Amino acid sequence: MGEYVKSKKDMKFQSQDALKTVQSVIDDADLALHDTSRRIGDSPIGEALAGAVGVGTGAAIGFAGLYLGGSVVGLSAAGITSGLAAAGGLIGGGMVAGIAVLAAPAVALGGVGMGVASHVRNKKLRESKELIYKNAIAKQTAIVKALKEETDADKERIEYLNGLNILLQSAIKDLQHDLGIL
Repeated sequence: MGEYVKSKKDMKFQSQDALKTVQSVIDDADLALHDTSRRIGDSPIGEALAGAVGVGTGAAIGFAGLYLGGSVVGLSAAGITSGLAAAGGLIGGGMVAGIAVLAAPAVALGGVGMGVASHVRNKKLRESKELIYKNAIAKQTAIVKALKEETDADKERIEYLNGLNILLQSAIKDLQHDLGIL
């Protein structure tokens, strides 16, 4: 087994929205399996099937530090300048240095917050890919079984099932790439 693709630019499915297309194929395959009269013309992804057949927190800390840090409490001009000077005094500077001191938590926590949010999004994306991968394999297996069982079906039905099979195979291959499954 390979390694999960972590770089967005190397992913086939870079977002939850990108996975919606696979889910629509899985949903259509489910409908096809439950309704043997269903054909490409009945499908909302008919063209794709035919084609497949054819081919914040840190800012609050900075604000609170500014608001409560000086000798004059409040957001008046005297309170602000006093707060900035007091904060700047922490690093041997004045009001200008105070801006940097008070902005640092916002910048640092903003970066941490973005990193945490990105990690959570990537974890959810990976979990979604794993679930959709399992569902795609199950539906593709069921479509292959239906193709074997419906040997007497008309040409349009066979083309519909073949199109679903091709799209599911393609999705499975791309999901395997993203998940590092060889």
